Amino acid sequence: MNWQRIASRAYDLTALLFFVWLLAYYLTGLGGPMLLVVTLVPVALALAFLNDARRGELYPSLGPARATLAALAILLCCVSAASYLHIQFGNIRVLRVGIWNGADLIAGGVVAILLLEYTRRRYFPLFVLNLVLILYAIYGAIAPGPLQHAGISWERALTLVSLEMSTGVFDRLAQLGLTLIGAFILVLAVLRAFGSIDAVLKLSTRVVRSRPHLLPQAAVVGSVAVAAVSGSGAANAATTGSATIPALIKAGFTPTRAAAVETASSLGGQLMPPLMGVAAFMMAEFMGVPYFEVAVRGFAPAIVFFLGISYAVHLIGTAQPVTAAALAPEAMQADDWLRVSAYGLAVAGLVFLMGVMHEHAMMAAQKVFLALFVALFMAHLWTLFQQKQYSLTGVFYPLRKLVDSFALTTSELTVLLATLGILTAAFTVTGIPTKIGVLMMDMASVNLILMVLVAMLFGLVVGMGLPAAPTYLILAVVVAPYMIRAGLNPWAVHFFAFFVAVLGELTPPTSVTAAVAARIADAPFIGTMVDAVKICLPLVFLTGAVLVNPALVAVPGITQVIPVLTITVGCMAIVRAIFVHNTWLSTVALVLLGLVSLFVPVAAIAGGAALCAAILLIHLRTSM
Repeated sequence: MNWQRIASRAYDLTALLFFVWLLAYYLTGLGGPMLLVVTLVPVALALAFLNDARRGELYPSLGPARATLAALAILLCCVSAASYLHIQFGNIRVLRVGIWNGADLIAGGVVAILLLEYTRRRYFPLFVLNLVLILYAIYGAIAPGPLQHAGISWERALTLVSLEMSTGVFDRLAQLGLTLIGAFILVLAVLRAFGSIDAVLKLSTRVVRSRPHLLPQAAVVGSVAVAAVSGSGAANAATTGSATIPALIKAGFTPTRAAAVETASSLGGQLMPPLMGVAAFMMAEFMGVPYFEVAVRGFAPAIVFFLGISYAVHLIGTAQPVTAAALAPEAMQADDWLRVSAYGLAVAGLVFLMGVMHEHAMMAAQKVFLALFVALFMAHLWTLFQQKQYSLTGVFYPLRKLVDSFALTTSELTVLLATLGILTAAFTVTGIPTKIGVLMMDMASVNLILMVLVAMLFGLVVGMGLPAAPTYLILAVVVAPYMIRAGLNPWAVHFFAFFVAVLGELTPPTSVTAAVAARIADAPFIGTMVDAVKICLPLVFLTGAVLVNPALVAVPGITQVIPVLTITVGCMAIVRAIFVHNTWLSTVALVLLGLVSLFVPVAAIAGGAALCAAILLIHLRTSM
């Protein structure tokens, strides 16, 4: 008996239920977000376990049969809990608040325990952090000194992370994953299912076919395109890297350098609007604004980042002998141009609906999805008709890809956000943010720069064990309020936390983006990260520059132009000093002018330094 096939069929059926339920909610809003999250978080959790089972990655020591049976048992538990919580939703939330019965506790406990078990297997550092915080919440009375608090009971800890619903696995983070972010994932899923992403990558490769030394830019251009609708560095690396990394290696790049170029380019997936990373959606929640307010501000730092790494990659490509044999792109067909057009219209539609028509982000994403789906599915049917391929498999193949891509991405994201709900619940009940905040304010009273450096170091250390979303969450809860109270601009502070969290994607041991690229290139993981950090120096500089020059993100519009130019030139100056062997005098001049452009708060001085740096860069370019 093929046990993985059984797990795969169970996954397909559950994914279809998950997709249909969410699509119906997006179209009707029936029941509201709270009922939606109570019902579908357990289903998302079941999907995550079933996905591991169908890949043979769920408890491999048990063997295929027992692992599949375990996955089916988990599916039964999750569906039972979801059904009970859905039916009893009103009673649990209103009539039995604070006096929940045994069945309520069992249903909530099943979800919480299975969630922690999945986190143990997938995000072990996050599991350890959650477990420590839960134990600290319970046994806080025996903690030393200022860490001491009254403590809570085991039953209160269970209800805190499950049945109370205002905190824990069913709080606003999980709602965010299933509603707003899920609607955007629909747009990405339909583009993937009908080949638009592949067509964009094909086009980006053809753009550089006549200039072999520009081949590394194909990775950047492709990543910019995918980044606009992916919001994930790892997804970028998996999508664009499968095409660009083999081409770079064939052109003469070492596997490590090829993987590093793709890692750096793909990291922008979390920075590039209109669909930024999960942390950007969380930022909108913290700032109390529509998501588009974050996205429209995010264009400026994204431009700085991609221009900076594009320049670094250009310097690498200029110094690296590249052979034309690596460039053998397929010809663009009519279908490819249609798919590229669909991609362009998707990005333009999101920006127009959110920015010009001022529609809610979720509604804008739904309209774009429906328009894309109808147009691309009709084009797909027309292609099959022309090729005289009338099989049902061919007709429904993109639909199956759509359901699978959407269900997998949304369920895994929802599980992660539900896990973060446990984290925020523990933070709230123990008062850790207040304790650390007092320490931060003490530092600020001594020196504001010291406070910022400690905050950045804290974020990078947290990022060594956690993905970007939980890193941002911790910084936003623990550090950001006190940096704002110290006088820093709120938008600048939250973008600072966002950049630190994204930068944490390059720190071991959880750099998933580097791991994906290194695996494709068969390159060493650490070497890939080290080279990628060098290429990603513009992101490092952005982290500090946004606090010094808050106009970069404070008010969207014309006021962002000068900061973008100043910071971009400063980044390029230092990148040039690092990647190209210049005279010692020009190297020192580039570094000093770059640092002044980036970190001097007086606009006239920073702008003057940037102008001098630009003149020097042009001179060095023409004298090569």
